[in-house]
Amino acid sequence: MSLDQESGGLALATAAPHAFVRLAPPSGSTWFTRHPGSASAKIREKAVCTPGIPQGVLEQYRKLAASLHHSQAEHGTRIIMMASTLASEGKTLTATNLALTLSESYRRRVLLIDADLRRPTVQLMFDLPNVSGLNDALHGDEDARCSIFDVSTHLSILTAGRPNQDPMSGLTSDRMRRLITAAATEFDWVIIDTPPVGILPDANLLAAMVDTVILVVAAGGTPFRLVNRAVEAIGRDRIFGVVLNKVHAEDLWGGYSSYSYYGYGTQDDQR
Repeated sequence: MSLDQESGGLALATAAPHAFVRLAPPSGSTWFTRHPGSASAKIREKAVCTPGIPQGVLEQYRKLAASLHHSQAEHGTRIIMMASTLASEGKTLTATNLALTLSESYRRRVLLIDADLRRPTVQLMFDLPNVSGLNDALHGDEDARCSIFDVSTHLSILTAGRPNQDPMSGLTSDRMRRLITAAATEFDWVIIDTPPVGILPDANLLAAMVDTVILVVAAGGTPFRLVNRAVEAIGRDRIFGVVLNKVHAEDLWGGYSSYSYYGYGTQDDQR
């Protein structure tokens, strides 16, 4: 799996027909290889487009993507909210890897939106500037279009912009709803990385704007009562499935690898 950089990193601005202005990544942006000793680089090492990722991990994301593809064919599913109960459960990494799988393996047009406005990190995964983004679009000129980065032929990124310690008014606004609707007309998939539900008091309002929710849970780290509370906050009927993250591979593959395993199960699987 690889990313295409058709523009060669040159500055490029092409007006989208609706709500977005498309930009190429800045010259010098090297996505997953910059600053190899940094904490963000360690996270990037788990991206599915990175050489050396275990085949079992790739297969788990492909299974998840296949389930979503089937749901889209049957129910028109297009807009996904990625949620977690707490911070540091692997939600952003899961959102990134799902976006990469749908765009690079399935060749679908994908927009990944960083709506975790308190702690935006999607820009670190793709080595993008975070000078402006979703937060600025939600609170700026009504007629302004959002700038998105085309990091490959099929994958675009809307960064969070300036951090916002009180993001809920913007995230649950009519303007956010219109932006999501516009994105769904231009892309095959819209994946929204949202703040942890534990600090998102109106999670159900944001969930009402999307087609389905994927809940990311850190195995052995998130108390069941908090997971259950998150499920109730989102709305049980809105959850497509749960990604069990940070499961050690040896627990499932007989010591095959020490890499974390990404388990997946839908509501039907759990009944």
